[in-house]
Amino acid sequence: MSRTHQPDPELTHRLSRRGMLGVAAGATVAALLGAAAPAQAATGTEAATATGAAGKGRGRPVLPPGRLGIQLYSLRDKVSTLGFAPVFAELEKYGYDEVEFAGYTQGSAGPITLAQLKRLARDHGLTPIGSHVGYYASDPNAYTFAQNLTKVLDDAQALGLKHIGTAAGPFRYGMTVDAMKRAAHEFNTYGAAARARGMKFYQHNHSEEFSFATDNPKVRLYDVLLRETDPDLVFLEMDIFWAYVAQFRFSQRPDGTSAPFEPLDYVLRRPNRYPLFHVKDGESDPSNPFGYRMVDVGDGDIDYQKFISAVTRLKGHRLAHHWQAEHDNPAESFTFARRSSEHLHSLREKC
Repeated sequence: MSRTHQPDPELTHRLSRRGMLGVAAGATVAALLGAAAPAQAATGTEAATATGAAGKGRGRPVLPPGRLGIQLYSLRDKVSTLGFAPVFAELEKYGYDEVEFAGYTQGSAGPITLAQLKRLARDHGLTPIGSHVGYYASDPNAYTFAQNLTKVLDDAQALGLKHIGTAAGPFRYGMTVDAMKRAAHEFNTYGAAARARGMKFYQHNHSEEFSFATDNPKVRLYDVLLRETDPDLVFLEMDIFWAYVAQFRFSQRPDGTSAPFEPLDYVLRRPNRYPLFHVKDGESDPSNPFGYRMVDVGDGDIDYQKFISAVTRLKGHRLAHHWQAEHDNPAESFTFARRSSEHLHSLREKC
């Protein structure tokens, strides 16, 4: 199929919606209008708990202990109707260790402060590990890195976060090489400010980051971002699903020449730059413009046994990374959370 270096309108809409999620208290979250089809709701009897699933099979668990998290955007419907406390109680039951925020209220049922949110997580054995905040906005009062960096970092520090980042694409100035360099320079600034607070700044990818520069179609934008950001200041959260979507979409340059890449190779070449991952699954569907339909973790074709094992087998990296389950628009969010944990806990390294 033909590839284009122009941003896909539907994906651009998705990025703008995700970039809005890091709002301060009082914000509400609308349902994502995703191109990926949701998974079907699970049927039948309840499966074993995550703890039970972890005891099955042979070999060392692929998932390192204490490193399974979930991006709370996946549970926004439950947070908005039930509040954080019942949601955290369910996550504790499912065997999760960490949570990543996408806004600190997400339309939560009833008011909540950052101190209360931190305490709730702790009471349920959950560590707040990171949060998605907007990159920039036209409103000078917007809750974004560009407009309110100090407030963003104050809130992250109040929650005890080790990472604070954005899910917005680095396309503030366009999709040229120089535009990517300008965004990288700003990311370096945010990274320096975060490091001064004892945190790591990170950027979460979608697929467009792996497209080609509009002024130089031989250059992949993601490579510019990696090269121009300081590895001591700017870190990456690879959304593995979107990276494989990018492999489907952008393994050819606009002129049709081959430009294959493997998402895992990016990580293995520079594992210190990827402290966080989004573990989201997709069923291969070449008729879909993204090449995959998003499904619950374990129901798709992404080989997480291979991916996670390859990263955690690197010397000194068994506990160096955090794996956040996510589904942009699950059919039933608690079912997604439970089944994803069960699947990931059940994976065993091959003997």
